[in-house]
Amino acid sequence: MNTRHLLFAFAALLPLAPHGAAQESPTLRKIAETGVISIGFRDKSIPFSYLDKQQRPTGYSIELCYRIVDAIRTRLKAPGLEVMLRPVTSANRSAFMLNGIVDLECGSTTNTLERQKEVAFSVTTFVAATSLVAKKAARIDSLQALKGSTVVSTAGTTAINALGETAQAQGLDLHIIPGRDHAEAFSLVEADRALAFVMDDVLLHGLVAAAKDPGMYAIVATDLPVQPYGILVRKNDPEFKKLVDEAIVALFKSGEVQQIYRKWFAPLQLPMSPALKKAIAAPTDSGDPAAYR
Repeated sequence: MNTRHLLFAFAALLPLAPHGAAQESPTLRKIAETGVISIGFRDKSIPFSYLDKQQRPTGYSIELCYRIVDAIRTRLKAPGLEVMLRPVTSANRSAFMLNGIVDLECGSTTNTLERQKEVAFSVTTFVAATSLVAKKAARIDSLQALKGSTVVSTAGTTAINALGETAQAQGLDLHIIPGRDHAEAFSLVEADRALAFVMDDVLLHGLVAAAKDPGMYAIVATDLPVQPYGILVRKNDPEFKKLVDEAIVALFKSGEVQQIYRKWFAPLQLPMSPALKKAIAAPTDSGDPAAYR
């Protein structure tokens, strides 16, 4: 075999070079080289990311992420790009992103200034109000009415942190139980092991709707900060974040997000909030709750 043939043979063994912007983005380069994009999903965050009756990940955030995948396929000219779905929890979602296990986290993750030190977020896709759910028979009408009681919130969330800080500041003397996930936390209220569950209002609506007797429960607003949700991406990869943001903003500008919203939130009888309408009209990735007033 002559030198020219050796060069052709060696070139055939090399992986295909990433296309275009993939060379500028570590995440896009990884996706281009492997032919796979890994999506982290939550199994019980209704209606954002959960398992349907066939045990397939579905929900509002999942649908948005598949639109992002379409944009990635177009950018990389890779229509056959494979999607790998990986379950994540409140406790490990950031670690999975940092360690390259997932490329997108599509759940109900609140964008905060503290979290932005380690990971990045897309433009905001939802704005939740922090509320509590309790049995109607308990006649709870505010966070302050829980003084001296046992309450639950989900471990690893901004809600449980805000609850602890507020309880201490206001002298509420709460016994706060960290639930492993939203379903477990709600089950403690069902079983009367906790008087209330403090969490994002939309997640509480989803849990109550799926309860055996939804009419037993009341969801009550609190004075805790709002929670802006975004799609989690790796920090220090602006080219990939730009692509993710552009895919979401395209849905905002076309008005298609309105249809997607109705699909997932109409069953919960949750109209779009003024804060979310503001974030759609003027897209932002701010982790400051004040930006959504």
